[in-house]
Amino acid sequence: MTTIHVDGRGVWIDGRPRTLLCASLFYFRLPREQWRERLEQVRASGYTCVDVYLPWNFHELAPGRWSFEGRRDVAAFLDLAHEAGLYVIARPGPYICSEWDGGALPAWLGLDDDLRVRQNEPRYLEQVTAWFDQVLPLLAERQYGAGGSVIMVQLENELDFFDCADRPGYLTALRDTALRHGITVPLIACSGQGDLAGATGDVDGVVPACNFYPDDDSPDIEAEVRRYAALVAERGVPLLVTETNRRHRTLRRLLASGAKLIAPYLQSSGWNFGYTPSSGNWGRPGNFMSHGYDFGGYVTSTGVARPEYAEAQVLARVVEAWGDRLALAVPGAADTEVACDFPTGSEAAALDLPAGGRLVAVPHLGTEPGTAVVQGVPVAVAPGSCPLMAVDVPLRPWGSAAALTLASADLVAAADGALVFSSDVPVTVVLDGTRTVIPVSGNRTVAGVTLVVLPSADAARLRSVDPDGTVHLTDAPQQPEKAARTAVREVRRRSDTAPEQSAGLHTLPPTLESLGAYRGRGLYRTTTDLTDVDALLLTGAADIVDLTVAGRTHPPIAGFGAARRIDIRDVTGSVAIEAVVEIWGHANFDDARLPALRLGALRGLGTLWKVRDTTDVSSLWTVHGHWAGAPAPTRVLGGWSSTRVAAPVTYTRTVHSPTPSALHLRGVVEPLRVSVDDGEPETVHAENPWVLLTAGTHQVSVTLPHHPSGPALRAELLALDSVRDWSCAVQDDELLTAFAAGAGRTEEVRLPLALKPGEEAWLDVDLPASPDGYLVRLDATQVRVTGWAGGECVGRVWAGDRPDFSGGDPDALWVPPNWPGLTLLAQGIEGRGTPEIRTLWLGGPTD
Repeated sequence: MTTIHVDGRGVWIDGRPRTLLCASLFYFRLPREQWRERLEQVRASGYTCVDVYLPWNFHELAPGRWSFEGRRDVAAFLDLAHEAGLYVIARPGPYICSEWDGGALPAWLGLDDDLRVRQNEPRYLEQVTAWFDQVLPLLAERQYGAGGSVIMVQLENELDFFDCADRPGYLTALRDTALRHGITVPLIACSGQGDLAGATGDVDGVVPACNFYPDDDSPDIEAEVRRYAALVAERGVPLLVTETNRRHRTLRRLLASGAKLIAPYLQSSGWNFGYTPSSGNWGRPGNFMSHGYDFGGYVTSTGVARPEYAEAQVLARVVEAWGDRLALAVPGAADTEVACDFPTGSEAAALDLPAGGRLVAVPHLGTEPGTAVVQGVPVAVAPGSCPLMAVDVPLRPWGSAAALTLASADLVAAADGALVFSSDVPVTVVLDGTRTVIPVSGNRTVAGVTLVVLPSADAARLRSVDPDGTVHLTDAPQQPEKAARTAVREVRRRSDTAPEQSAGLHTLPPTLESLGAYRGRGLYRTTTDLTDVDALLLTGAADIVDLTVAGRTHPPIAGFGAARRIDIRDVTGSVAIEAVVEIWGHANFDDARLPALRLGALRGLGTLWKVRDTTDVSSLWTVHGHWAGAPAPTRVLGGWSSTRVAAPVTYTRTVHSPTPSALHLRGVVEPLRVSVDDGEPETVHAENPWVLLTAGTHQVSVTLPHHPSGPALRAELLALDSVRDWSCAVQDDELLTAFAAGAGRTEEVRLPLALKPGEEAWLDVDLPASPDGYLVRLDATQVRVTGWAGGECVGRVWAGDRPDFSGGDPDALWVPPNWPGLTLLAQGIEGRGTPEIRTLWLGGPTD
């Protein structure tokens, strides 16, 4: 018998309507020994549900090699969630985003040129089916009503961000596979930018959900969310907010606008261990995700509660106090009279309660104390708050014949004869025609009802209330002290280096995935003649390339596949070239501006070219479009003068090179279209304004919006000769981890430790025993450091000149409690300053 269902009225569990507060908690970003503690912490916050991604490539380590043990034992995690009294929304993808390596799509999928990810395409669906065949039985066995607490299963993730050719076909295939495996709880699919059909394909049996990430201070949150509440109501389902911001003022605004599930993303933070972060598009435009994975949720990555945690407890008590009435409330007409002397929402949000009355949200978006006039009554509103004010609510369910005309604060508990409110400013209550103002920590008795006001810090600890208004609180939480950092100034340097796994000889550099390295790094070596060569051009390289030419290591190249010119005017003759290429993580989002940001893009050195000649080809372009007649006029590229601003104009010219060549379009600001020999146009972006051409003569057409105020365009043609005959080796994550866990000869080294650019040092660090673990910070310049402890790669940090980082603290390594030992691989990098590690600082969870 199905015990979970959704309809236009709400979410029903065992026949009772529920309002669900849900926190993201990801087993794959936590040590297994902390799973239970973190789950219980979520439950103690008052949230009743967790949403859990299940990353495909965390469990399929190589094609057909599956792992569900240790930190990958998701079944054990789900069982612990059930024991903690938490419902679970399971999100097995196949694509999850989550700033995770490849969005959880295995890297080797990109090796099949005919396989198209996230499409209704047989090769891809065959791989997805293999994943679902592994994971869906685990979920089916743990559904609510079948011995577990899984109440919903999400298919895909924000598909409306992706250019899927056949959404109905793709979602139907996923749905049918889920049903075949016995999934009976609701199947949902979330939209990332509000396109419900784009996310669900409008497939029967797939419930649309919404992800909202508004500006917390926007006055228009209510208007947007109420619109979507109305849209999903037309489909006969409730508003399920599967991701949103973490601030509880915003969550209250969503609740008052009709949301029945509210799941702020990443309330409980974690870590990107090892080589699992993604490369993303939150930079300029590329970025690397940090080892720390923390967007400011109510629990830090190390498990320390932030002040927002108490806000969660208060909101949870509000949800509990209103119970079924809140769960069945519907967005009402914006006819409650509210006037504010502070910034607030552009549209009032009110919920009509089924037994009469309503809850009115009054968000204070300012920073100074304010006053709102509600139904003609002035009330105090604290800055940054959003009280859910009761208006015209009958108190019969709580044993009183009185009517609550107005209460200007959150109701957090009720008993026969007593109401408890949470507020940090005085509360105005109108009860049976009597108006009273109750100070914080005060109480009044009106019409036989005792009214109690608790400050929010006490309301967060509220356990129960007696009919006479006596409240019972839990003990105040212990605030962890910030421990002083400890300096580590001595380490042991290993005399040996990690072994390499030979990957053969190749004419051109292969991708790392084709060599069997899906995470980790590769080494490319060759010898070539650079006589009369002043520059090299590197194309398609990702993620991090440390290039050494004739013994000189160049600054790291982390351009996400963009072409990069390398000056080698000081080099001549036959020289050795070595490139160490590290995978930071595969793209978790599909962004066309840079090659390595495409979903499914592979990693490796790309192609290294000798630049044989450079020719300016900015002139002699013929103009087509606007009023240009025949014969076509000749202008410099971008030099056509016209009043048709923003209308596209096409420039065409012939270029010739006896070798492969690269057309470099300098000065590109807005995307433009380039076609070669009347072929399919490709888009060229400012971030990578290059077009590769085969040897020979070509007709090139450049189409761009006419922009007379824009910068001048210049074009140059680089004649190229590929660097060939590469010897390759790989050091994947498993090889490096095994080496780090081993033992070898070492010598004591006292910090600071200076390194040359390109030099590597393996360092063993003795950590004193600690029940809390360590945050390890480096006082260092121009080094990249990878750390291992407890038999796992814990993460990576980069000190010095580096690309953009996002996601959390990029400057610390977390060594969890009881993960023995710490081994560091330190790599000196070329940049501003000498590569050097001066000190390692050990801090605690609050550091």
